[in-house]
Amino acid sequence: MRKTAKPPWKRPNPAERSTPLTPAQKAAAKQRADEAGRRYPNLVDNMWAARQPKT
Repeated sequence: MRKTAKPPWKRPNPAERSTPLTPAQKAAAKQRADEAGRRYPNLVDNMWAARQPKT
């Protein structure tokens, strides 16, 4: 796994615009947050969901 010097919340925003999460990606992020004991997905959950292959 790749290690970066800064956590995502301290990095500058990317130059390119991101695309919104699909409903399936939102559900996956929500499920991951629930499994970790959080009420709603955080930035890391959303970043993880965006990286997953779209089906």
